[in-house]
Amino acid sequence: MPLRLAIVLFPAAAVALSLAAISPSQTSMPAAPQTVFGFHDFAAQQAKWDRDFLAVPDAKLAGEALKTLTAEPHVAGSPEDYKTAQYVAAKFKAAGLDTEVVKYTAWLNHPGEQHLTVLGKDGKVLLQGPTPEHVSSDPFQDDPRVLPGFNSSSASGDVTAPVVYANYGTPADFARLDELGISVRGKLVLVRYGTNYRGVKAFVAQEHGAAGVLIYSDPADDGYARGDKYPDGPYRPDTGVQRGSIQYMFQYPGDVTTPGVASTPDLPESKRVAPDKATSQPHIMSLPISYHDAEPILSHLGGPGAPSGFQGALPFHYHVGGTADVTVHLELKEDYAYRTIWDVIGRIPGTDDSTSWVVAGNHRDAWTYGAVDPNSGTAAMLESVHGIGTLLKEGWKPKRTVIFASWDAEEEGLIGSTEWAEQHSEELKQAAAYFNMDVGVSGPEFDSSAVPSLKDFVREVTREVPSPKGGSVYDAWSDAQKHDRGRHANNGFNEQRPGAARSMDAVHIGDLGSGSDYTPFLQHLGVPATDIGSDGPYGVYHSVFDNYAWFTRFADPTFVYEQQQARVFGLEVLHMADADVLPYDYVTYAREIQEYLAAAKTRSQDLGLALDTAAADAAAQKMLTAADAAHAKQASAPANGNAALNTALRAAEADLLSARGLPNRDWYKHTIYAPGQYTGYAAVVIPGVNEALDAKQARVAQEQLDIITGALNRCAATLEAAAR
Repeated sequence: MPLRLAIVLFPAAAVALSLAAISPSQTSMPAAPQTVFGFHDFAAQQAKWDRDFLAVPDAKLAGEALKTLTAEPHVAGSPEDYKTAQYVAAKFKAAGLDTEVVKYTAWLNHPGEQHLTVLGKDGKVLLQGPTPEHVSSDPFQDDPRVLPGFNSSSASGDVTAPVVYANYGTPADFARLDELGISVRGKLVLVRYGTNYRGVKAFVAQEHGAAGVLIYSDPADDGYARGDKYPDGPYRPDTGVQRGSIQYMFQYPGDVTTPGVASTPDLPESKRVAPDKATSQPHIMSLPISYHDAEPILSHLGGPGAPSGFQGALPFHYHVGGTADVTVHLELKEDYAYRTIWDVIGRIPGTDDSTSWVVAGNHRDAWTYGAVDPNSGTAAMLESVHGIGTLLKEGWKPKRTVIFASWDAEEEGLIGSTEWAEQHSEELKQAAAYFNMDVGVSGPEFDSSAVPSLKDFVREVTREVPSPKGGSVYDAWSDAQKHDRGRHANNGFNEQRPGAARSMDAVHIGDLGSGSDYTPFLQHLGVPATDIGSDGPYGVYHSVFDNYAWFTRFADPTFVYEQQQARVFGLEVLHMADADVLPYDYVTYAREIQEYLAAAKTRSQDLGLALDTAAADAAAQKMLTAADAAHAKQASAPANGNAALNTALRAAEADLLSARGLPNRDWYKHTIYAPGQYTGYAAVVIPGVNEALDAKQARVAQEQLDIITGALNRCAATLEAAAR
């Protein structure tokens, strides 16, 4: 369930040619830097550890690991899922990590009976489905262990009703239906994937009284309108189905029955919330379907023609329905149970500060085979661990405790990572960073998102890692963004905006929303976090075709981008574990917050709402001034004796949390970043304020701004103390 769900548009043939032309031997190391922020004398010792590490991750071994991990479908809680846990644990142990398999018990559904019947107005059966996923040639599609397409957290039910087409299922789309006089109450809603998280689609449909939701992948978004469809190209074929969770993770992620509490196997039932009372558990039926199965519904809908923006790429004009021209019978019997999941945790104790953790994680479970999502990330992480293990054999020991984590049940609702983070919430108050990799590789274009204090950290790491394209990863990343800036120069692409790069010479790094395992660390506990990936034309997301055959044809045939990701991920860990001074950049953080506040002020004026930002502006300026002084102190600090400085630097991120949490969803504590209530994946900045402005609630917006002001003043005071 990666953050970066937007399809990256490359000519598929060109991508395949360029990938096939790269061999592992063609990459050479960039020149080692003489200085790295956070290290008193980087060249003296750390540069050697970096060089030794970078030489280890192996493309061939990453490919072998990926082949093993994707040999069987391994949905969370299945016997095959446990086999992958054992495999990862063995790799961790072989590298010298102190390893354990940690069990949790979560309320999960697997699909039971599914019936989808599409009827014309004369009662004629137009489709009896769902149609199985199948193409002309794929070596993995017929494994009987592959579960049919389903939405985890869906309700069971049996309904026959007319259908309304609601485009992407956003609040704006439902508002447009209201303007057309189309009610969805008691009807089945058909929406397409894209724009927002599928759980938001279900939530908005539930708010409007719909009886159920069908979610399909339109060929405009990841099918033949983008390029050749699988097996001829990388895009979604007619019968491809995007599985996924509809859990209301914008309320809270993790096991729905244990918000804020670890769902350990011995947790008494009295400590659990009943599933039907859990606020993150939907109460509406939902089924994902292919565009093959959506076509007979859409092509027979009556009612008004599709409004602007509603038209997809199927070869007819769309209508919104709501009439008796087409009726659908949907019956779902979901198999719910408390199921065991397995996290794998590998630990290397720190020598100087064992209580300060550097955590690096990737999830392991998949809807089917998960070659791209997530096991391209797992294979890369295992090569990072391979490199770290080699350093251990050479005598390296980290200053801070290093923890590698293979999370389970991420796809169902970030469950493995959330439960572990909740269980270790006290220890994580001192964690230096959480590094995430979900989709490691779907193509050749490196990308990252991060908390602002770590954006320059990511840039610095990528300057040291070779790219299969030549030069460093940073060079290739920068070239790709400059190309995009030129290609989109006339439509406002990459304009200066909150979170954007500060100059044409610095790569843009995105903000962290949700949809992957950094969520509990950053947005619940205030641990600084990053997320990395290497993107491409990935049209088989969450389908049976996300398998080893697709990966080796269209993503990374020689596994050199796997090798690249292993190096970047491991180097993040090495630098954070060994830095003399924690390499946070609160100057960038303060400047970005100033931009967020300015944008909120402009929005409030445009909406005709009174929002007094004077106190918040002053607090942000105070934070910037203190951050400048702290940054100077970081740059001049000695190699040793920095415990008090590091403690203060780490505390500054935690100062941005609110004990009260966000309005109506108090699990989310971060005042600056959260997933949007009506986006789900995309980050909403200063969410308490901006979502109140969305709702035109001036009083709530001002209250939330006052809370942010207090957080900024706390952060400024902490940074002032750090600078002394």
